[in-house]
Amino acid sequence: QKQEVCGNLTLQHHMLEPVQRIPRYELLLKDYLKKLPEESPDRKDAEKSLELISTAANHSNAAIRKMEKMHKLLEVYERLGGEEDIVNPANELIKEGHIQKLSAKNGTAQDRYLFLFNSMVLYCVPKLRLIGQKFSVREKMDIAGLQVQEIAKQNVAHTFSITGKKRSLELQARTEEEKREWIQVIQATIEKHKQNSETFRAFNSSFSQEEEHLPDSSIGSTSSVESMPGADGAAAFGGSDSCRKSSKSKRDKEKQACKSCSESFNSITKRRHHCKQCGAVICAKCSEFKPLADTSRHNRVCKECFLQLPASPCSPGLEPGPEHKKRLAAEKQSILAAENSLFSSYLQFLEKGKTWYKMWVTIPKTEPLVLYLQGSSQDGRSPRPIPLPGYEVTLPGSGEKFEVKHVFKLCQSHQTLYFSAEDEELQMKWMEILTKAARGDTEDAAEGLGNP
Repeated sequence: QKQEVCGNLTLQHHMLEPVQRIPRYELLLKDYLKKLPEESPDRKDAEKSLELISTAANHSNAAIRKMEKMHKLLEVYERLGGEEDIVNPANELIKEGHIQKLSAKNGTAQDRYLFLFNSMVLYCVPKLRLIGQKFSVREKMDIAGLQVQEIAKQNVAHTFSITGKKRSLELQARTEEEKREWIQVIQATIEKHKQNSETFRAFNSSFSQEEEHLPDSSIGSTSSVESMPGADGAAAFGGSDSCRKSSKSKRDKEKQACKSCSESFNSITKRRHHCKQCGAVICAKCSEFKPLADTSRHNRVCKECFLQLPASPCSPGLEPGPEHKKRLAAEKQSILAAENSLFSSYLQFLEKGKTWYKMWVTIPKTEPLVLYLQGSSQDGRSPRPIPLPGYEVTLPGSGEKFEVKHVFKLCQSHQTLYFSAEDEELQMKWMEILTKAARGDTEDAAEGLGNP
């Protein structure tokens, strides 16, 4: 910056120059082609150059939009106090704003706040704090199965309702225009979600029919898609309304009782689950069989499918014992092993209190912006994910004293996570890759870094 050749410009100004050159070259090439004769020998090269620079401009704009979308999610995540894990590349914030909720008891209006995403609606209660206004999530409503409609109430204007699978809300906007905008945006989001679900269903059905080794693949694929969040039950079937109604009523009848024990479902003590192999609707007791290393609810299967699976990790019909749980933990650790990670090692971890815990810490190749923590005594439970964008990676302050050595920390909003490495070299490597991941730099995040 002090050199005369730089014209007293700051580093930020010089870094902006390459970004500005891309659209500038595109405009110059367009003007050049307008004045270039059709028979010119440079015509073909100029057109190819314009195509290349246009591709680069689109790529740059897409990267900027993607980063802006992630920053919006991070802002909402902090405003929610970290209550909801919404920082996901698949999530998109569509609309947010204040709304009035009409009480079902006395009809009084209560101040609320809505966050509309492409896959869900967060119904929140504002919280006034000294550091600014934040929100507490009162209800999370999936877009799948959501309905929005205008309602007419006496002595209350600008009202509409949102009805989900578990709850219905009567809301009031400030103006008629604001009410119409909310209804239109929510309805458009629902329709787009239905279209995406139909596309996925069609692809999944055609793909499953090609699997010759599964005799009932088409039925299994339909059932498995129904079990997935975001799949709309009536959207997959074409034809007349009567066909859709009969198919829907048949599926509803099948879902009223467990396939295995035939007991009726209810929302408290007998909840629905889906077998991840055949898609059958079963209860929790009949879906306790978890053949994969990840023993979360996403891997539940029915007893029939569990018995048919090759090399089942535990004996049929028996609960997993301590040895099996240790084995599951080892399998999960192997999934997050060095060969599947950008970087991984054992570190000492401290979040609250004074007790340090030894954790297996890894950044998977498939998720280069997420840090996973796996404790040695978690008995096969899923590792804890930490989305890295927005975190600051630093050394402890002068007032922070620890008994262990080689400590570094991750800071975001009011959350601070401490890590301790075995030596200084490992500490520096972790700080380097975490700093790059926190900036969203995935291209060369692990360049020059080898797993210890």
